[in-house]
Amino acid sequence: MDMLEWGDEEQEDDFRDELERYESQLSSGSIGFFDSDSLEAIVDHYLISGFYSKAEHAASIGMEQYPFHTLFFVRRAQSLSGLGRLKDALNQLDDIENRVVNQTELFATKAAIFSQLKDSKRSILFYRKALEQADNEEKDDLFLDLATELEQLNDYRAAIEVLQEAMHLNPNNEGALYELAYCYDQIDDNEQAIRAYQLFLDENPYSYTAWYNLGNTFSKVQNFEMAIESYEFCVTINDKFSPAYFNLGNAYLSNEQFQHAVKSFLRCIELDGEDAHTYCYLAESYENLEDLPAAWDYYQKALTLIPELAEAWIGLGIVKDLEGEPKLGLRYIQRALELEPDNPSYHHVFAGALENAEMYEEAGIAYLDCLELDPANEDCFFDYVDYLIEYKTGEARTFVEKYSLEHHYFFSILPLIYISWIQNEKQTAKIMLIECFNKEPEKTKDLFVRYPDLAEVEELVNLTK
Repeated sequence: MDMLEWGDEEQEDDFRDELERYESQLSSGSIGFFDSDSLEAIVDHYLISGFYSKAEHAASIGMEQYPFHTLFFVRRAQSLSGLGRLKDALNQLDDIENRVVNQTELFATKAAIFSQLKDSKRSILFYRKALEQADNEEKDDLFLDLATELEQLNDYRAAIEVLQEAMHLNPNNEGALYELAYCYDQIDDNEQAIRAYQLFLDENPYSYTAWYNLGNTFSKVQNFEMAIESYEFCVTINDKFSPAYFNLGNAYLSNEQFQHAVKSFLRCIELDGEDAHTYCYLAESYENLEDLPAAWDYYQKALTLIPELAEAWIGLGIVKDLEGEPKLGLRYIQRALELEPDNPSYHHVFAGALENAEMYEEAGIAYLDCLELDPANEDCFFDYVDYLIEYKTGEARTFVEKYSLEHHYFFSILPLIYISWIQNEKQTAKIMLIECFNKEPEKTKDLFVRYPDLAEVEELVNLTK
């Protein structure tokens, strides 16, 4: 065992004395007799510390002094594994397999070695053998190790079954809860993840970790009201769990409950201390509350912690733009772009600020920079089309037609309906609207969100009923 696991100070002192005696004898080249517990503790200390050569030597001495104590043989195999001598380690374990009474650790060690050899199938076989003989306390880590090997084979559903068994056996196995979230994320089955956590919580309603992961899953499917409820349960059970406050703040922010977001982020800072990213989210919350001086202050606080945090620089630029000083904001946005030149969102913000600053040619270039980096950026696409309609009307239709042919995004067709309508091509607009509605009825209704004046045209609205 590691010396930190000894029960009291007296035992720790005894261990240190034995370790000093061992190392003194090692330096002199002559190792005397040690009782098995002391020698085992010395081997474990070296293993935990990563001193595998020393651990292998000490384990070999244990094998000589206690040839019937098979644990030293297992420890030598573990040391050899740490040294990368994997075949020697396996041979060592094969030699003693029939002599070991409790084979749990032997099988687990074999499984770990096969994992190092990238032989997940054999690793899984031995982890299952280890689980068959393990006591409940040992099973927590074994379940996680088995699930990890199944994940290596991309068998996430089998890993989910293992993790659910782990949670059933020990509801406090937090590692299994987090790993379960990862597996569901990999198979993109958030609905099943939600059901699994809800079923678990029916039997274990005070598991704050489960409430936290349920909240994360609701956030992924953008059900922010349920995410908020889940995070609230989490922090009610554990009011010092800062990750839940941070994610709760984000859920409130997404749900446009900005005052609540502020409270959550402030609580997160109270628990964890100053954090640049939390300051940025706090600033964004104040920004949405139209408290621009507070937003400015928190973005500045973020920069005192991380001077090259692009997120904070872009925030300062947005604040200046919102204050009606877009030209002053441009230098902050440009600094963000220097730090993250491939961030499409920053190019989009830059384009909007340039347009507000009446730098129209530069704005058009910035919009295109964003769309080149992220052709699926729907908001930027519509903003650029609006820009063309406003300042370069003749280019709008050509751009949209070319874009929709190149990228095949359904949303890219919708501006053609609007352009046709405002250019008095009413029948063309109606035909296109009917065709779009037949293909994607719900997405077609976005037309009236993007172009509210069309929502006032009864004959068009009637075509989507």
